[in-house]
Amino acid sequence: MRVIAQNKRARHELEVLDRIEAGIVLLGSEVKSLRAGQLELVDAYLRIDGSEAFLLKARIPPYDHGGYANHEPTRKRKLLLHRREIQRLRARIEQKGLTVVPLKVYFNDHGKVKVELGIGRGRKAFDKRQSIKKRELDRQAKRAMRDG
Repeated sequence: MRVIAQNKRARHELEVLDRIEAGIVLLGSEVKSLRAGQLELVDAYLRIDGSEAFLLKARIPPYDHGGYANHEPTRKRKLLLHRREIQRLRARIEQKGLTVVPLKVYFNDHGKVKVELGIGRGRKAFDKRQSIKKRELDRQAKRAMRDG
């Protein structure tokens, strides 16, 4: 598994309750841009229209060596999910305070592009500070163990 991009902001601002892996429909020039490591997930989110799920505002810059047939960077991209998964996502989104965002995009072992979606609840400022404090304490403990 080769990670292309991670949404660190989402991990900081959301308490992730559940994760789902989804495929994504891409154009050839988009795959080439992803292989070059170009992707921005900062403002990306998921929307369900009818019985289909779409990834919005994920920015894949145009392929550098592409010609006139390059793609639009922030186009709407369809996610490949089973009907039951989409229904489950819709039910979770309709609950108050829950949202679905992409956490990371990666190539799986077969070379297919996959999106890891996180279902989460927004954190309060206090929770964010608490998670930062916990992370710092863990780092200090690991450093102390390593240094002896």
